[in-house]
Amino acid sequence: MNRTIAIGDVHGGLKALKQVFERAGITTTDKLIFLGDYVDGWSESAGVIDYLLALDKTNECIFLKGNHDEWCEEWLRSGKANGTWLAHGGEETISSYYAAATEARSWHLIFLEQLPYYFIDAKKRLFVHAGFTSNQGPQKESNISDLNRDRTLWDMAVTMHLREKPGSLFFPKKLNLFKEIYIGHTPTIYYDEDVPMQSCNVWNIDTGAAFTGKLSIMDVDTKQYWQSDPVYQLYPNEKGRNKQDN
Repeated sequence: MNRTIAIGDVHGGLKALKQVFERAGITTTDKLIFLGDYVDGWSESAGVIDYLLALDKTNECIFLKGNHDEWCEEWLRSGKANGTWLAHGGEETISSYYAAATEARSWHLIFLEQLPYYFIDAKKRLFVHAGFTSNQGPQKESNISDLNRDRTLWDMAVTMHLREKPGSLFFPKKLNLFKEIYIGHTPTIYYDEDVPMQSCNVWNIDTGAAFTGKLSIMDVDTKQYWQSDPVYQLYPNEKGRNKQDN
C-alpha cells in the first residue's frame, strides 16, 4: 500500500502500539514517522525502544526526538535523573530498565542520541514533536530544544483556525512555510477531544495515550486514522501519568 503513517506519543505503551498497528494493518511497505515521546508513562518504555529498533530493520522509519526522550537520554548517559523528568513519568521508565538486558542501555542511548528533531518530506510536510518559534522554520530555531517543547505553534493554529484561512493577509507566515505540519506533545484531551485534531494546516496526533486517552496513528495522505483502546485499560494495574507536561 506504500502508506506514510504518522504515529503519536507512545509513552511506554507498547501494548497500545502493537494493538493500533494491528488495527491499521501495518506492513513492511508502510513508511512510519514517529513524532517522539516513546518513554515515560506506562511500564514498557524500554520495551518500546526495543520494538522500534526491530521495526527499523523491516520498515522505512523516521524517529523524531521528544522532550521525554531527551530526558531519558540524559539519564542513560549520566545516570543522573532530572527531577522534573521523575515527576513526569521518569520513575516508570527507570523501572522498565530493571528488567531490560544490561546491553540494552547502551543501544538505547545510541538510538536516542541520533534522533533528529524534525523531518520535512518531499511534499513539504513538516513532522516535529512540538512546534517551532522561528518565522523561518525549524531549520533556523535558535534553541533546538524548543522543537520538542514549544506549544505556541499549536496555540496559534487553534486560535487562528476559526479566524483566518490560508491565503489571507493575516494568516500566520510561519504556517505558510509548509503544506502541512504534524505534531504531538500537546494531548488533544486537553481540548476535550480524543481523536486527532486539525487546526489550520496543523495536525495534532497526540491523543493523550500517557493519560486517559488512546494512541493514535494517521495516514497523512488520506487522513484516515486508527486508535488503540484507552491505554490505561491495557495496563489496569498501573496509574500512568497524572500530571500535565511542562
